[in-house]
Amino acid sequence: MPEPADAPVDADADALRTLLRHQASTVTVVTAAGPPAAGFTATSFTAVSLRPPIVSFCLDLGSSSWPVVSRARHVGVHLLGHGQHEVARRFATSGIDRFAEPTRWRPGPEGVPVLDDTLAWLLCRVVDRVVVGDHAIVLAEPELLRHADVGSPLLYHRGRYAGLAGTTDPGDRRSAA
Repeated sequence: MPEPADAPVDADADALRTLLRHQASTVTVVTAAGPPAAGFTATSFTAVSLRPPIVSFCLDLGSSSWPVVSRARHVGVHLLGHGQHEVARRFATSGIDRFAEPTRWRPGPEGVPVLDDTLAWLLCRVVDRVVVGDHAIVLAEPELLRHADVGSPLLYHRGRYAGLAGTTDPGDRRSAA
C-alpha cells in the first residue's frame, strides 16, 4: 500500500528547511560596528521578553558577519518595509561590500550602522550568545528605537520576498539567512 502524500517524513535538515518555507517571517537586517562593519539579512528576529525587554535573532556560525557579531557589544536591528527587497537581497549576498552604494546608511549610536528609510530600527545591547548546532542565538536588550507609523513590513515566505498585499519579487528564491 503506497504512503499517503501527507505522510510524516524524517525531520532532517532538508525536510525542516522545506517546512520552514511555509512560515512567513518579517525581514530584518542586523548591523554591527567593525572594523569592518557587518550586516546581514535575518528572518529569525523575535521578541523574547517584555520585562525586561529582550529580543533575539539567529546567525550561522559560518557567516561572514559572525566574527564581528561575536564580539559586538551593540547591534542594530532594522525592520524592512514592503518595498525594500533590494536592501534585503544586498545584505543576503556574500562577497560584496553591503554598505557601499546604493546602500544608504549612517553611523548611529555606539558606532552601529543605521540604515536609512526602514520601517523601524532598534539599537540593542548584546546580553548573551548561545551556540546551538551551526547557529548562534543572539539575545539583546533594546536601548533605543525608532519606528515609522506608515508602511507595511517586508515578509519572507516560500523562498520569496513578499508583502501583506502579495509577492514583491516572484523571481527571487534566495534564502534570507
